[in-house]
Amino acid sequence: MEKFTTVDEYILAQEKAVQAILNKIRSVIKKAAPTAIESISYGMPAYKTNGKPLVYFAAFKNHIGFYATPTGHTKFKKELSIYKQGKGSVQFPLDNNIPYELIERIVVFRFKENEEKYATKKAKEKNR
Repeated sequence: MEKFTTVDEYILAQEKAVQAILNKIRSVIKKAAPTAIESISYGMPAYKTNGKPLVYFAAFKNHIGFYATPTGHTKFKKELSIYKQGKGSVQFPLDNNIPYELIERIVVFRFKENEEKYATKKAKEKNR
């Protein structure tokens, strides 16, 4: 397995058709969570806000793996039910349309969730 240090490296290592999909997912995430920090974690593109995981994605032979663990999958259980899933993951087949709008809604949800948790934590620290 290749060791990537940036999301650009990760995307450029994929086939051209997959690169376009990954770049679109990346732009959706950046738009929905503009303050998210981008990195490579567990060998795949990862995004965090306030030091907490937001979402991850990865390219595979026949699908894009998307990870919004755990609450992103729970909150959008109905919409995600048409896709193959694992614990904390969902597979978007490459031979189907990638649900960019659903990805955006999941990221927005996770972003707001992380922001609320951070605000609650800061308020508790302030009141000590």
